[in-house]
Amino acid sequence: MDTSPGPVVVPALGLGQEGGTRAEVVRILLERGPVSASEVGKELAISAAGVRRHLDALIEQGEAAVAPAGARRPGPGRPAKRFQLTEAARAKLTHTYDDLAGSALRALRRIGGDDAVAALARERVTDILRAAQDVPAGLGEDERLELIAENIAEALTEAGHVANVRAVGRGVQICQHHCPISHVAGEFPELCEAEHAAFQDLLGTHIQQLATIANGDSVCTTHVPLGVPSARAPDDGDASPPDPAAQSSSTTRRDSAPGGSRLRKELA
Repeated sequence: MDTSPGPVVVPALGLGQEGGTRAEVVRILLERGPVSASEVGKELAISAAGVRRHLDALIEQGEAAVAPAGARRPGPGRPAKRFQLTEAARAKLTHTYDDLAGSALRALRRIGGDDAVAALARERVTDILRAAQDVPAGLGEDERLELIAENIAEALTEAGHVANVRAVGRGVQICQHHCPISHVAGEFPELCEAEHAAFQDLLGTHIQQLATIANGDSVCTTHVPLGVPSARAPDDGDASPPDPAAQSSSTTRRDSAPGGSRLRKELA
């Protein structure tokens, strides 16, 4: 069964004579949100006042909202308001075959049980991330992690997730601003669990899932720490034997992740 999502279509929300600009504002809220009016204006080369006119129209139609205070970036002076799309606006994005996918997964669970749903979820994310592990040899550990994170985001975007990577403190975050399967992922958490396990297996390090759209957050966010020792096995040319204690700890950590070490075998 082909579970690949269709392309993401940014809807023309609140279109009028300035529909083209408003659609661009919606795109930025989708891809970058929460964002301030000045940040949107800088990208579109229009004034913050012009952006606020579009934001006010979207807010009046229930398609945008001021982000909670916690989403505002710290800094000198009064923090600027930041805006994001509402759930109603996200629902207008194209979610291809949501009803069909939900029905198919329910039937699969009735026939094959939870294990069958989990196996399908692993197969889906394996297909999406098939090329994400391709990185050149000889990279430093942080550089390798950043490149794989970028590869993951690119693969997810091609599958309709509108993903990017942000540098945050001593790490990077893989952010998915749209989830084409969020309506079924809420009912079938195996989809999110398989995705998390696949990320961790590809990156070869501990990661933390901070938020998911399926749970009501505005962005699916996965934190990848940098500057920590690698848990990967040494290269064949490494003359130093592995530390048995570290090797045991690493094995335990990989085995504890749902679907953990199976992904590399499936990708091979």
